[in-house]
Amino acid sequence: MKQFAELIPIVLFFLSYQMDGQTINLAGFEYTFDGIYSATAILIAATALQLLLTRALAGHIEKRLWILFAAVAVFGSATLFFRSEAFIQWKPTVFNWVLALLFIGAPLVGKKTLLERGLGDQIALPAHVWSRLNVLWTANFLIVGALNIYVAYQFSEATWVSYKLYSAIGFTLLLTVITAVLIAPHLSEQDDTETSGPKP
Repeated sequence: MKQFAELIPIVLFFLSYQMDGQTINLAGFEYTFDGIYSATAILIAATALQLLLTRALAGHIEKRLWILFAAVAVFGSATLFFRSEAFIQWKPTVFNWVLALLFIGAPLVGKKTLLERGLGDQIALPAHVWSRLNVLWTANFLIVGALNIYVAYQFSEATWVSYKLYSAIGFTLLLTVITAVLIAPHLSEQDDTETSGPKP
């Protein structure tokens, strides 16, 4: 659920892009949407607000969200400053590939994967399952990053904006489902063990 909530800034990015050329009046102030640039400004603001809300509701902010905000702020600001959509189009690729490197590097630096470090206290899984999840998530980040930059350079800007939204939803859903399928059998085993308890 948390991953789907993180899609809200992307949805706002998509919706604001669709309002290109339209003018709205807010308390006497008129603003005309300027395509990718207005969408990028809204994406930066929405991601910053998401960070604040996460801090207020959860009490802490995951490193992944800090990386996401840093990527949005840096690449988004560059897009607005240089008036070039190339920076914001590269953002998803850089963000996903950085996450892939972190997932690859974590087991090499320590004995645990990033997922095990984050969820190990909540879910007890065999080592090989943590390893499979690590491969799955790493592959997801690599593929998502590669497809993003392919679409950005092979198709129109409008197509890329739509792809950004629908692929984010699709890949998030697919990753969630496959992760659940890998984890589910072991959760059942864990529940059975807890239910049976120690024999008298």
